[in-house]
Amino acid sequence: MSEKAAPRKREIQGVVVSKSGDKSVKIRVERRVLHPRYRKIVKRFSAFQIHDEKNELELGDTVIAVETSPISKSKNFRLKSYIRPEALV
Repeated sequence: MSEKAAPRKREIQGVVVSKSGDKSVKIRVERRVLHPRYRKIVKRFSAFQIHDEKNELELGDTVIAVETSPISKSKNFRLKSYIRPEALV
């Protein structure tokens, strides 16, 4: 019998737009697609709830989240890493 490799977990990258409760944040993920009629690149956005175990994220942080088994009704991703933007001078 041959063993199948475990499926790769999906990773998403986005920006924190809302802190919504304890250990939860909402991120906005941008993707660029070609418009079917006008043949121009347009932006499309999706929003995801992610699990932040240590409550360390702030608004504007860029994060990478990895797919996991459902944590709650709306959370299927957990925090993998984040980049805090430099303060504006």
